Amino acid sequence: MTALAILLVLISAAIHAIWNYVAKRATANGAVFTWLFGAMEFFTLGPLALVALAQGGSALAPVDMLFIVGSAALHLLYFLLLAAGYRRGDLSLVYPLGRGVGPLFITAGAVLVLGERPAPQALLATLLIGAGVIALSGDPRSLRRSAALPGLLYGLLIALSVAAYSLWDSYAMSRLLIAPVVYSWAIGWLRAVLLTPYVLTHREEVRRAWAVDRWRALAVALLSPGSYILILTALTFSPVSYVAPLRSVSILIGVLLGAQLLREGNVRWRLAGAAAMVFGAVLLGAA
Repeated sequence: MTALAILLVLISAAIHAIWNYVAKRATANGAVFTWLFGAMEFFTLGPLALVALAQGGSALAPVDMLFIVGSAALHLLYFLLLAAGYRRGDLSLVYPLGRGVGPLFITAGAVLVLGERPAPQALLATLLIGAGVIALSGDPRSLRRSAALPGLLYGLLIALSVAAYSLWDSYAMSRLLIAPVVYSWAIGWLRAVLLTPYVLTHREEVRRAWAVDRWRALAVALLSPGSYILILTALTFSPVSYVAPLRSVSILIGVLLGAQLLREGNVRWRLAGAAAMVFGAVLLGAA
């Protein structure tokens, strides 16, 4: 990976952890909150997307729209699983599993589906990051407790959804060359469109979400696409099997937020996991 790609991914990782902390604190129904910040993205990101479209000098092709619609559906699944996971589990369990196990799936998919051939050093880095995630999730013996099982299950489902949209979007960025800001903007408001039939039958929940969570929704509407645009940009010139593991460095920040601000502890295991992840990230950057 180039120094620019590493910088983009690390900045994105910091932003990603922050918006997940904000989303964890939201009180609204997950589908309603997802619709609310998706609708806000139409306005917050719209001007930049229109400028990018004008500079591109051409409209999106049918195949571009196909990939945008597919990505919107996959991202919608991800956000709904994320909201459900945060209602049923700790940030410091769900977030590390969702972000850290995903690269293992992504690396396998990149090899099997996209034909990428990561160097042995990159594969070792991916395994180290994955091992670090297990430790960051807490004492593995605690995962056997029934109270931890919902968070564990949702974390793994989130990881699968992350792998699915990452591979899908990697193809769109590297082969179709869609402008990242246009791609992210279209995904955002299409998620809202897909959820509109649901929110029309839950208008009272929408009013409650606006009253209580509108500033959180605005923060996510700004930070989430901003973080992902940086990743999409990195994917235009870097393999997804390298970008995805390095992106897992966001777990360090997410776990710190969970431990310090939400009082989710188990420092010993998390320090061991952090060391493994940092070493894996250094190996990946040097690959």
